[in-house]
Amino acid sequence: MNTSIKDGTGDSQSELRNPLPAAVKICGLQDVEVLKSMINLPVDYIGVVFAKSRRRIEPELAAILRTVLFEWSAYDRPKLAGVFVNPTLEELEHIMEVVQLDVIQLHGQETVEFCQQVKQRWNAEVFKAISFPKDETGSEADDTAITALDAYDKFVDAILLDTYDPQYGGGSGKTFAWERIPAYAEWAKSHGIGMFVAGGLQSDNVQQLIQTYAPFGVDVSSGVETEGVKDIAKITAFVERVKQA
Repeated sequence: MNTSIKDGTGDSQSELRNPLPAAVKICGLQDVEVLKSMINLPVDYIGVVFAKSRRRIEPELAAILRTVLFEWSAYDRPKLAGVFVNPTLEELEHIMEVVQLDVIQLHGQETVEFCQQVKQRWNAEVFKAISFPKDETGSEADDTAITALDAYDKFVDAILLDTYDPQYGGGSGKTFAWERIPAYAEWAKSHGIGMFVAGGLQSDNVQQLIQTYAPFGVDVSSGVETEGVKDIAKITAFVERVKQA
């Protein structure tokens, strides 16, 4: 586990296919006992939310959750990702002083210059989210977005495709038009950058996504919840489906 984002290479079946099992990111963790119940599941990233959200937690709780990660073996230990929407550098500084994040995930309209500052200031991976309106399609919008991504090339380690939520930016629990994925997958591959897919994923549809589009990783939150609370049975089923795909 702990696969490098730079590991994905092509094969004879697909120019974009990651030869390793897709990485799994379980996002929106808020509960220490739930995380303890996940120990030794083959999860690659645990996400905690610092942006405005019903899943938002305080940095002090995130620091406690981080200590639980050290109950995994060193080789299998998930990385801790913090999710932000248009944070200031001061906000990031405060949180990084309280909890050492392995990944800073930026889910807003952060500029290239901001991503560069984050990358240079902290020893953390930087993920940049791209959010799509649920029913939006069309190659013109993708061409514009992909051209704009070129400037981010040296300052992000992965892009994350998600469904836009008007209140929180992401975390809508709804899928976007998956036919948009290949253009971004091609860009990510050509730049040696990982691509994660989020938005409405659950155990019933994640294998179809992986087998069709072969992302580097998948990100789930509401798809492993029951009545808004993380459900260990759903988490286990989701992880198994991903690693078997």
